[in-house]
Amino acid sequence: MSIKIIKAGIFDSVQDNGRLGYQHLGINPGGVIDSFSAQLANAILGKEFTGPLLELHFPASKIRFTNSNIICISAADFSPYIDGVPVELNHPLMVKSNSVLEFKKRVSGTWCYIAFLKTLVVNKWLGSYSTHTKVVAGGKEGRILETGDVIETTSEINTSQHFNWKTPPLDFSSKEIEFITGSEWNYLSDESKYNFEHCFFCITSSSDRMGYRLSGVTLDAIQKQELLSSAVSMGTVQLLPNGQLIVLMADHQTTGGYPKVAHVVSSSLSLLAQKSMQDIIDFKLISLQEAEEKFIKRQRYLQHIQEECKARMKALGIE
Repeated sequence: MSIKIIKAGIFDSVQDNGRLGYQHLGINPGGVIDSFSAQLANAILGKEFTGPLLELHFPASKIRFTNSNIICISAADFSPYIDGVPVELNHPLMVKSNSVLEFKKRVSGTWCYIAFLKTLVVNKWLGSYSTHTKVVAGGKEGRILETGDVIETTSEINTSQHFNWKTPPLDFSSKEIEFITGSEWNYLSDESKYNFEHCFFCITSSSDRMGYRLSGVTLDAIQKQELLSSAVSMGTVQLLPNGQLIVLMADHQTTGGYPKVAHVVSSSLSLLAQKSMQDIIDFKLISLQEAEEKFIKRQRYLQHIQEECKARMKALGIE
């Protein structure tokens, strides 16, 4: 029981929610860059949010299923086709033995996820299946997927059921990225604070899973002293010496010494992650209470989807 990569994509890997609890040892969490979309893909199959899945970038891998499975494709729309037939996102899909999944063109978003009902059998390191390329650990041999790779799955599905549930497609079109102020927000001049909130910023071509570098109006720090390195997290917005910004993403370092002027709130990280090079974003300040309320609302939504879909799978005799 397995899947085979018959044509590798540009930067595809096995991921999960990351290896939490080791940042104090210098090991970054890693994991999926769009946590909400990845959790949604697993939830639609009635699975645990933390199950390993494939994270794809376009052009994405072409995959052969050597045995049948049930999958869900979520997040970015790369025009998925199974055996030449277009298929929907955010919907359980029965994939028969020897079927081929391929992606024709990028329509929207940057990162796509494939969750599997019958779990991928991949390497686990420090409690996580996520691929850590720097230490060559986790996932498929600690590296991005290559042509010819075979990944086993736990078992095979024997059913001809049609699944009639799905969730609405995700909308990544908004430019508005919500944030709360960081510990060094007051390092910015009043004019720079205003510009941070009211000017547009562009995601540059030097962006990657470590961080999204932005270009825009130059921001000035009224305090110029060097800072001791301190803990950072995904979504931390740092002010670089040249007055530009970088938003730390999934593969961020564990500590940083640049001023932490803001933090993108968790409910906006999915939207930001799905932006592409040259996309424009607009920061909007919200309160910590608003950020917490939006996080709770999203998690309750995911839990509802997970519980409902798990019950539907069970009712069909599929577990």
